[in-house]
Amino acid sequence: MRAPASILTVAALLAAACAPADQATPTPTQVDGVACTKDKLATLTPGKITFGTDQPVYQPWFVDDDPTNGKGFESAVAYAVAEELGYAKTDVVWTRVPFNAAIQPGKKSYDADINEFSITEERKQAVDFSAPYYDVDQVLITLKSSKAASVKTLAEVKKVKIGAQVGTTSFEAAKRLSPEQDVAVYNTNDDAKAALRAGQIDALVVDLPTAFYITSAELEDGQIIGQVPAGDGRPEQFGIVLDKGSPLTGCVSNAVESLRSKGTLAKLEQEWLSSAGKAPELK
Repeated sequence: MRAPASILTVAALLAAACAPADQATPTPTQVDGVACTKDKLATLTPGKITFGTDQPVYQPWFVDDDPTNGKGFESAVAYAVAEELGYAKTDVVWTRVPFNAAIQPGKKSYDADINEFSITEERKQAVDFSAPYYDVDQVLITLKSSKAASVKTLAEVKKVKIGAQVGTTSFEAAKRLSPEQDVAVYNTNDDAKAALRAGQIDALVVDLPTAFYITSAELEDGQIIGQVPAGDGRPEQFGIVLDKGSPLTGCVSNAVESLRSKGTLAKLEQEWLSSAGKAPELK
């Protein structure tokens, strides 16, 4: 005798519930109608994802100026994002792009660029940003032998010669200090550190983790003066840069948020940036 349709329906549901997990066909994650899977993402090279970053890159963001080794906070974040999107480590390609060139309008040589790019409204006019993966403070560092070593207040900061890397929010933070002398601009932090050692500047503005690394590992008599107050009172945040209107932006942001919800970002931060701690705010 033929079973009633209701019984057949229940049986089918029970069979589906008891089916082995590897027989399931999950619906691909989609963002704005784009399937966030390796076989669907419109990357520069099918089946690969190309990350850009500057040269050189510094600890603790990268280790040994080698983004491919997965060591350092940003290298680890890049590989974690790639994995969220279905890419194996061997599917990740790196290209070197100067900091300023990476955030200019025009055709990109990367799918995504990770290089301590702070998310700003001005930069959003030229490029896309992923969801933020790190909140950062800007700090002022110097040498113990410099006249800036005794600086304690914002009023005292105005009297010292300050430098920063061109095109960075560190440079914007330096200008917010309103020093009496123009802020000295350098192409890289290496150039700025050389100027600090040579006495051409009294102090240098960098992000907090970089400051802790420089003063503990690169400058024998380096010290942190203090934290630069935020311009609008809101935390500065780093985001992954993508081409303006990139079809990958939503998927990369989704991957970053997934890593946050899983606690992966916090674990990577603890592994690579925990030594940074805090710096007193200049007032």
